[in-house]
Formats: sequence, structure tokens, C-alpha cells
Amino acid sequence: MPPGTGDVQLSVSQNIPISGAVIVSTPQDIALMDAHKGAEMFRKVHVPVLGLIQNMSVFQCPKCKHKTHIFGADGAERLAQTLDLNVLGDIPLHLSIREASDTGQPVVFSQPESDEAKAYLRIAVEVVRRLPPPPE
Repeated sequence: MPPGTGDVQLSVSQNIPISGAVIVSTPQDIALMDAHKGAEMFRKVHVPVLGLIQNMSVFQCPKCKHKTHIFGADGAERLAQTLDLNVLGDIPLHLSIREASDTGQPVVFSQPESDEAKAYLRIAVEVVRRLPPPPE
């Protein structure tokens, strides 16, 4: 869902059974403030917060391989410590993710062996690992 703690998020969490929430944020301070509010809102309505994902965590120049933290570094890690949560993983800011998404072929399908796809797959494993067992 979009950032924040608006009526849509609250209505969904109160009317649809939710096994857990994953909070996704860029590492910049203003985005982390929204992420913090979102995590607290889910806790108030008794939805387990499974962890945080840091989106657009780093940009690596395709030519020289220099890494730049355009939106700051380790913001999700700091927030995770504040909220007593884990960071489930980082998604880099990478052209192939945007290009694949724009064509309707997510990078995990179009380039499954890429580092970008592996980042998503590692996160998926972490999310599944933290989900509560299904009710019987």
C-alpha cells in the first residue's frame, strides 16, 4: 500500500484477515517517518509486523561499479532497531528492475540469476519464514 496510515490501510487491516505486514521504505528520513507510523498502526490493530525492507538502498554505477547511497545509508536498520524488528533485505536502485517492471516482466522472472532478482528472492524467503502457521 502507499505510505502512511490513512483510512485505506486502517480499513483493510480491520476488515481483512492479515497474517503479517511488511514495511517498505527508502532509507531517507522523511520516508522512514512514514514507515515508523505505518508499523505502529499495524501494531495497534494487532497485525504482526514481519520486518522492514529497505528499497532503493544503493545505486551502483553500471560502468565503474562505484556504489552511491543516493537516499542515505542504513535508514531501515536504524528504524528496525527502534521498532525491535529485523531488516528483511535491501533492494538496490537498479535500471534493470525499472525496465523489467515497465515491461510487465518482474526481474525475478526476466533475469532470475541477476543480483537484483536474488535480492527479492532472499526477502521472499525471509517473509515466508516469519509468517505464522496457517490456521487449521
